[in-house]
Amino acid sequence: MMNLREHICQMIEPRNSDLVSRIYDWSMLSAIVIGILPLMFREQNQLFYVFDWLSGICFIIDYLLRWLTADLRSGRRGWASFLLYPFTPMAIIDFLSILPTLNLISPTFKVLRISRLLKILRVIKVIRYYEPLELILAVIRRQKKILCTVFSLAVFYIFVTALIMFNAEADINPETGEYLFDSFFDAFYWAACTLTTVGYGDIYPISDVGRVISIISSMVGIAIIALPSGIVTAGYLDELKAQKEKECKKKPE
Repeated sequence: MMNLREHICQMIEPRNSDLVSRIYDWSMLSAIVIGILPLMFREQNQLFYVFDWLSGICFIIDYLLRWLTADLRSGRRGWASFLLYPFTPMAIIDFLSILPTLNLISPTFKVLRISRLLKILRVIKVIRYYEPLELILAVIRRQKKILCTVFSLAVFYIFVTALIMFNAEADINPETGEYLFDSFFDAFYWAACTLTTVGYGDIYPISDVGRVISIISSMVGIAIIALPSGIVTAGYLDELKAQKEKECKKKPE
């Protein structure tokens, strides 16, 4: 027979086949939606105030329940699991998302006025209940070394390209009477936009040498950007395959 804490742990576990757990998941997803809905409007009304209260109460209850069952979900026994839980990444996000509610409860929380911006963190809580996003995070964790290598390669390429362009486009722009790249940060910004093929068009080379460098940078940038996409796609398929195999093992023969 399971005790009360074990029942709570089973209820708050995402994507559990239990009906109560499913209802809890949908309730939390609804709380997240109504919690971020006021951020989509400039003007606030009484309904949004109620939404803030309802979502905040749900987040507080969820945080306390997860803290209460920290030892069961972490596998650690004793008080260590309860002491360490508030410092886990998702627990920190949960706590920060609760701060806007504290600002609503009492006007004296003037120090927490900026905490209303932390409502945006409530979007991250969707990861806990939305399986595709959790799969992507699992892929990133598995492939973090390769992705970090690709990221460092991209940053290095942006730096080198910016350095070359900063010195190649050293003439005064006749249209503005100023340097095209007033600072190295402008060149770095241009190189990042070129690497990602965004091309806002606010900064662009005017000399023939600069345009040639831009062409080469764009072509190489496409190849660098394609690397993490292929890694994540392959890892996502492997993760799906692993989960299907795990589900097949759980099914009774």
